[in-house]
Amino acid sequence: MTSLNEPAPETTPGFSGRDDPDTDATEAQLSALAAARIAVDVLLDGGVRHVVVSPGSRSAPMAYALAEASAAGRVDLLVRIDERSAGFTALGLALSTGTPAAVLTTSGTAVGNLMPAVMEANHAAVPLIVLSADRPEELRGTGANQTTVQPDLFGEQVRFAVDVPAGTSPERAVRTGLSAATGAFPDLPPGPVQLNLAFRDPLVPLPGEGLPEAVERQRYRVGTEPLVMNLPPASESLPERRTVVLAGHDAGPVAEAFARAHNLPLLAEPSSNSRFGPNAVGPYRLLLEHFGPGSAQPVERVVLFGRPTLSRPVAALLARADVESALYQPVPVAWYEPGRRTELPLENLADLADFAGRGTPAWLDTWLLAGSAAQHALDQVLAAGAAATGPSVASLVWKHARGQLLLGSSNGIRDVDLAGLPAPDPAATVYANRGLAGIDGTISTATGIALGGRQETTVFLGDVTFLHDAGGLLLGAGEEQPDLRIVVLNDSGGAIFGLLEHGGVEEGGRYGDAVERLFGTPHSVDIAALAAAYGVGHSMVSTTAGLAEALARPVQGRGIVEVRTDRRSLRHLHARIKEAVTAAVEGVLAGR
Repeated sequence: MTSLNEPAPETTPGFSGRDDPDTDATEAQLSALAAARIAVDVLLDGGVRHVVVSPGSRSAPMAYALAEASAAGRVDLLVRIDERSAGFTALGLALSTGTPAAVLTTSGTAVGNLMPAVMEANHAAVPLIVLSADRPEELRGTGANQTTVQPDLFGEQVRFAVDVPAGTSPERAVRTGLSAATGAFPDLPPGPVQLNLAFRDPLVPLPGEGLPEAVERQRYRVGTEPLVMNLPPASESLPERRTVVLAGHDAGPVAEAFARAHNLPLLAEPSSNSRFGPNAVGPYRLLLEHFGPGSAQPVERVVLFGRPTLSRPVAALLARADVESALYQPVPVAWYEPGRRTELPLENLADLADFAGRGTPAWLDTWLLAGSAAQHALDQVLAAGAAATGPSVASLVWKHARGQLLLGSSNGIRDVDLAGLPAPDPAATVYANRGLAGIDGTISTATGIALGGRQETTVFLGDVTFLHDAGGLLLGAGEEQPDLRIVVLNDSGGAIFGLLEHGGVEEGGRYGDAVERLFGTPHSVDIAALAAAYGVGHSMVSTTAGLAEALARPVQGRGIVEVRTDRRSLRHLHARIKEAVTAAVEGVLAGR
């Protein structure tokens, strides 16, 4: 992604490289703690309200300055011993609050552990501020302990990177970093920044210094309730077109409002925060082939909001040469490079309306009837057995979620996309790490979201995703506990690969158990014992009735609901769903 990497005067966007030391002799000899206090003051004045700290010696000046600010009631501090978990916790805090969140590490490998969170923040346009402590210039390149090349470590993944020499004021660097992180510069979306702060001994306060008198921090909660908006009905002068509204990740309620105003079917991914309302079609990805070339009512145009990431049928629709498409892009985005996509980018809704036109009652009714028939057929297949399956679990999680919902990558979010019934109004604000769609740090992200939003939060994830961030369950003594329900779909391995081409390879038997070992990654981890080790409540269910009962309970503190399922039959289940949906939809379309 684009970053600020050219030296420039202070009146223009920042730069990557060493911060120019001021010639003032007094400033050039700032103590480590004095410089850290300046950095903290600027960060807090710039809107940072949460800082996640991983312990270390070289970062001690920042830690002491943050402790002083925390005692004064100016900032919320969280402590995590694992830097990767710290990075994703800060990411979650930034997601739920909409404000920049910072993560502090010491020097060396500690900084490298932040790379996954920084990469996600880059592609998802999240204002994550990396505060990496470093050795002073005279120790670099000498073999000094825990010393490596930290400046520009994150390369193109950050919007701004700066190396602040020991003894100099970090004020200018921090201000520029905040501006870059929050999208204050033209044509540059929000995103992560790196402030590499070098500190020289002594790293501790003077003997006479101490924390100020403790002041209780005033708690507040940023409004993160689901949003609904309205737009005026489309003008009757607009041409009638067979257009669909496609709402990808982070599309927002404007997609739902646009579809409703223009009488168009709405095909919304779960993390779009648009999957609700009268025009929303549930299992839309199974319907697209029925509106393709050669059908009675082929799709003519697509209006895209947000980033589509979940299904091949949607990718195939956007790739069709006979379908014109436009992308609503009122502000710069981080998930693609200009000129690299085929959709026509449009900055305002008036131009988008001219492109989309309006749907006829017959066009919308056909989609809604087909969608209703498909949903009914899908539900019938899922109800045929009492045992929990991925789609049935996803349907219940979607139905019961309140407050905030985080959907892990892999099968979980796709199962919700398939089986989650759109409601008349949204019940939860939905999050997902779709920047790079990795399974890294999902529990930590959920913890940050829950603490930042200060309301009940559910995270739905698979067992491999859960185990990948099991360390995210660790909260030190005295750390704030979120109200977080963790729903783990445990099928003893990675089920998503069985639904891809690898499943066919496995069925063919030509590679023996290689697919199961290398892609399925089977395990026998006792999640109940793991939960007990971290002091987290645990319950296990294996039926949809048991899960519905568990999800109906209030969320208080942290608890894991483990749902045991069998992935060996998942490929055949999806085949039955597709067969049932196809028959139901063809019956509806034949009658029209």
